[in-house]
Amino acid sequence: MFTYENGAAVRRTAFLVIVTALVLGVLAPSADRRAEAAPAAFVHPGVTVSRSQLDFARTKVDAGAQPWKGAFDRMLASRYADLNRPPRPRATVECGSYSNPDNGCTDEREDALAAYADALAWYVTRDERYARKAIELMDAWSAVIKDHTNSNAPLQTGWAGSSWPRAAEIIRYTYPGSWANSGRFATMLRNVYLPEVVNGSHSNGNWELSMMEAAVGISVFLEDKASYDKAMAKFRTRTAAFVYLASDGELPKTVPSQNLDTRDKVVRYWQGQSTFVTGLTQETCRDLTHTGYGISAISHVAETGRIQGQDLYGTDVGERLRQALGFQARYELGAAVPSWLCGGSLHLGLGPVTEVGHNALSHRLGMPMTNNRALTERNRPAGSNNLFVAWETLTHGGNPN
Repeated sequence: MFTYENGAAVRRTAFLVIVTALVLGVLAPSADRRAEAAPAAFVHPGVTVSRSQLDFARTKVDAGAQPWKGAFDRMLASRYADLNRPPRPRATVECGSYSNPDNGCTDEREDALAAYADALAWYVTRDERYARKAIELMDAWSAVIKDHTNSNAPLQTGWAGSSWPRAAEIIRYTYPGSWANSGRFATMLRNVYLPEVVNGSHSNGNWELSMMEAAVGISVFLEDKASYDKAMAKFRTRTAAFVYLASDGELPKTVPSQNLDTRDKVVRYWQGQSTFVTGLTQETCRDLTHTGYGISAISHVAETGRIQGQDLYGTDVGERLRQALGFQARYELGAAVPSWLCGGSLHLGLGPVTEVGHNALSHRLGMPMTNNRALTERNRPAGSNNLFVAWETLTHGGNPN
């Protein structure tokens, strides 16, 4: 079967990959054992990046090894790691379509990213100023924010809500100093963020995927097993409806509650695309930037699940992620767009979203990902998309853990 990450080399190694995966338990029937189920005990830090992954990054930076040292230097030189950055919290964040109006939208997202950058900087350098700065940012927002409003409120909450728990996990579980207001921060996540995202969205797929990333990360921080299970179940349904595989049949899978019950409805929802091939996403024909948001969220949730003991990479989630990365990477690298695909024209700009999936599937599991490898290495060190993706060459580039 033709796929965008398959070629002669892949066909020659496919058998070995499958056998290896079976031996490792990756594709064993038990791998899909309610893979959305919360763990008996949550692992911390455990949102997107684990302690062993952080230790690997720290060791590489200390040794001056590339690309990790370059990635760290880029992060440290960014506005997000600026120790003089003033927090800009507000009680109500109002975000319209494409953040217009932008009443606190950029400030919230960037303060959350800054808290995460500071948490990473603390872990790598052990300079307590960065830990205290992350705490300052998290405390400022937890003291003030009450609501998100206007049309982009669910997406905005998902974006900021994806970054906050990453930062909080690192600080709460690795910083020996005091974080007196950690309970207030947890209350903020539970009362302001989680209710806005955990029930999902009927908008484009990147919305719900980003919202489920936030819901999963928040659930880990709160050790909320019920919310974790609910978010993971929605995530798996949406991932299957976001990335097409030939095994899905003539038409892509859908989210049942959206009532996409005719071919015409499905085609309209897929941006007018009527030819479906493995690796195509629901937003490919919109643009690769929004496609990248969805792909990134899939990789982040799969990575969080892996840290928590659930093997999502060994389910269809891993194959959809691999094929989506390969399909998009092919065109991002400059391949000619065929006439049947999006009318023969694509809006490029995938963004710094390939590192986590590539590390998990290619580096750790040995799956061939020629296109994505080329794109990932071309774009190193990956920075931030200024929304919810940040510093993934540092945390996941070539990371065996």
